[in-house]
Amino acid sequence: MALTSTTLRWGALLLAWNSGALQAQDQPAPTPPLAPATEAASPEATALKPVEVRASLETEGRRQATAAKIIVGREDIERYGDSTLGELFKRLPGVTTSGRPGQGGAPRMRGLGSGYTQILIDGERAPRGFSTDDITPEQVERIEILRAPTAETGARAIAGTINIVTRGGYTKYVNNATLGAGVEDGHTSPGASWSRNDTVDGVAYNVSVAVAHSERSSDQTKDTQSENLATSALVNQSEATRASSQRDVLHANARLQWNNAGGDTFTLMPMVVATQGTGTSASVLAQSDGAQAYNSSTGSSDSSFSMLRLAGSWAHKTDSGARWLVNSSLGRSQWHNGALRNYSAGSGSSALGPTDTRSDQHDTTWSNTLKVSQSIADKHNLVSGLELESNQRNETASTLRSGESALTDYDGNLLASSQRAALYAQDEWEIDPHWAAHAGLRWEGIRTSGSVSAGGEEISNDSQVLTPLLHAVWRPNLAVKDQWRASLTRSYRSPNLSNLIARPSINSMYPTGSNTQLQPDTAGNPKLLPELAVGLDLAFEHYLQSGGLLSANVFVRQISNVLRSQTTLENVSWSDVQRWVARMQNVGSATTQGLELEAKLRLTEWLPEAPPVDVRANLSLMHSSLDGVSGPDNRLDQQPDGTANLGADYRLKGWPLKLSANLNFTPGYTTRLSDTQQVFQSDKLVGDASLIWIFSPSAQLRLSASNFSARNYLTGGSLLTTNSASQALREATQTTAPTYTNLQAKLELKL
Repeated sequence: MALTSTTLRWGALLLAWNSGALQAQDQPAPTPPLAPATEAASPEATALKPVEVRASLETEGRRQATAAKIIVGREDIERYGDSTLGELFKRLPGVTTSGRPGQGGAPRMRGLGSGYTQILIDGERAPRGFSTDDITPEQVERIEILRAPTAETGARAIAGTINIVTRGGYTKYVNNATLGAGVEDGHTSPGASWSRNDTVDGVAYNVSVAVAHSERSSDQTKDTQSENLATSALVNQSEATRASSQRDVLHANARLQWNNAGGDTFTLMPMVVATQGTGTSASVLAQSDGAQAYNSSTGSSDSSFSMLRLAGSWAHKTDSGARWLVNSSLGRSQWHNGALRNYSAGSGSSALGPTDTRSDQHDTTWSNTLKVSQSIADKHNLVSGLELESNQRNETASTLRSGESALTDYDGNLLASSQRAALYAQDEWEIDPHWAAHAGLRWEGIRTSGSVSAGGEEISNDSQVLTPLLHAVWRPNLAVKDQWRASLTRSYRSPNLSNLIARPSINSMYPTGSNTQLQPDTAGNPKLLPELAVGLDLAFEHYLQSGGLLSANVFVRQISNVLRSQTTLENVSWSDVQRWVARMQNVGSATTQGLELEAKLRLTEWLPEAPPVDVRANLSLMHSSLDGVSGPDNRLDQQPDGTANLGADYRLKGWPLKLSANLNFTPGYTTRLSDTQQVFQSDKLVGDASLIWIFSPSAQLRLSASNFSARNYLTGGSLLTTNSASQALREATQTTAPTYTNLQAKLELKL
């Protein structure tokens, strides 16, 4: 009965909405007669309730954009007091995150895996090695989500683009400061941030600094079962690992802006990021036949990443009305990774020596862009641009086993570089108040070169892509703010430097002798081609008087030259026997499509007598299929069938308290990698809640709980293969990883 009444309520709401929209579209709005000035107000007039209008700058910016754009402002960023951006991303429409629930992770639009989503920092592509979790939410002014690429933002965005805009120009308060701490599984993670906005001698500046320390448990148990289909013999293996890690993060950025007498604007934007982490682990390995490679192992790791970037821009407007924008940036990144693992003797082999892996990398990147825009007849805004970018890498690496090099040909200094050039032009055309169009053409070329082994022959990879892009928006009735969107685009995914030129990595479970297809080594492939995609997006948006919205978006992508990791048995220089090696390969074509729904409204708009609760909900349904792999489940890597969020905010009447809660769900799924191999991932259910106690307009305390529905996270797979006697084997693995609830308290000051 409850479901029936809810359905009837929704049906009545939709009928009333459609009826009103159609009437408003077909008939001009009536003009009421003017009442005499001396006429008293009627009782009906005095009884009218005021209409609450809460349209935000983010909502209005989204509505006015020709190319579909979602803008997430400070209010949404601050709502749950997230310690990392990864925890924030999972609540955004159509965005999923990798890894365990409650531990953040890289954002992925439309469920597509790594490399399909373009990540920008202040409009520039994030440097290699940079993690979105290196920026604390306090450092971010807003997040822009573009579901389809544009000529200006770049076409390396098959799934879409996420642009993270750092703090700057926020002038409501001179100083903003936060001080807080979190607790997870007995580990404490404190953090603090401070930003200042002011103007001195005509120079407007923003300085922002954040520091954070985090500690985390990463325990897991991995179970493997191998069945000999010829003899029905079973071998069970289990490895239980207790692991913990800690990480320190420093992020600082500034924005200095001044104008000269001629109207030119100059901006300098320095940024510093530094992270350092350590970890320890202890594993116990058991096998039912007693022939395990080792009985136990201990490990330690250390890592660091630092980035220094200086960006500058000059904006100039000519007498003819043309606007010139020149951006330049120079960045230096370096990271260190080290891991030491010691093994005890196994029943089936002699003792394995300690394995020590070290890697130090240095990247130097510079980029220059020129953008020129010109308005013509108040209808067209012509934009053209040139982009040049260069990246130089120097890597020193070593892998030592019992003090001797296990990768003799690959130890030492490795040099690699990439150069990118792009040209684009686009016309932003305001046809009339009802129609706007956006047409662009972009050419981009990338050249990558380097040596796979120390002193080896240099190899190179060249790719270039021409991408036409079309966007349109139609507003049939300006009074009700409904609008339809359409985008027809071409986009691509280029293989990164690590996919092309990667030093081999030896599997730690089988460091010597032969390994298994489920435990392969990894290496690069210099012959990769970029993926190409043709995409269509159609959307409908209805904006409510209260500032909320209802939207629906459908998309489809046809992708060729799909990149996927493939495992093959190879003769390798680092072993006397053949080893299974995983490399990225171009494996064929694929299609992905989906439906994205979003709603933001006050509950009283649906149920007039309900409490004033702000409701946010989004639902994304996705599907994909890869040619050349038999179904079912021949999906693109790491793409679930959907993701959903339901959230609500409520401010207690008469109390300085504001409550927020959100439930995020991503269903589990299986991916068929080939006719003989598949992998699976369990569902994710993450609940977040936040309470804000407002002491004054300048001080508040935020208490939050994330992942309060903490559950075990399961991953694994199965494979049909053969052993050395050519007997068929079925191998299956399952990794069980616990997750934990994170509790946080944060004091926020705005002075």
